[in-house]
Amino acid sequence: MERVELSRDCEAVQVPSGDLVRLAKGTEVTITQALGGTFTVQVPAYGGLFRIAGKDADALGKDPAEFPAAQAAGGDLEAMVWEQLKTCYDPEIPVNIVDLGLVYAMSVTPRTEGGAVVDVKMTLTAQGCGMGASIAFDAKQKIMGLPGVAEANVDLVWDPPWNPQMISPEGRERLGLD
Repeated sequence: MERVELSRDCEAVQVPSGDLVRLAKGTEVTITQALGGTFTVQVPAYGGLFRIAGKDADALGKDPAEFPAAQAAGGDLEAMVWEQLKTCYDPEIPVNIVDLGLVYAMSVTPRTEGGAVVDVKMTLTAQGCGMGASIAFDAKQKIMGLPGVAEANVDLVWDPPWNPQMISPEGRERLGLD
């Protein structure tokens, strides 16, 4: 946990409602989580938790996020997509969406005109989660940033319903469940 003062106005997404808010320059925030290139901050003046995107890291005095997933996957587009999905987090849970078991399916389909279409089916830990659209948008933006991706579709699905047994061994360890 680190307390900082915003060096400029920046957009943030309220947790868990998903509402977009502009936080004012000079606002004191406490960084509670910095995972996957985004920051979860507690903002008493605005009454709760907010997610700040990596592109606005400078407002927190941090370097803008860089995502090394493409290099780590060695050029294999399917592997690169999985690595990017592992940089997506629910702002309230310190485990990525893949290890939480939220990603049900992912496919890469080459297009005849070049590039590929990536389709992802994912769910949330609860249907009422207000951050669902934000998490799906984060995943789509990260996938679209990969070389060779012409289109990305991230669909929220509810069947089968998510349950804690879907969490990977790595996620269970991170959460202290084992």
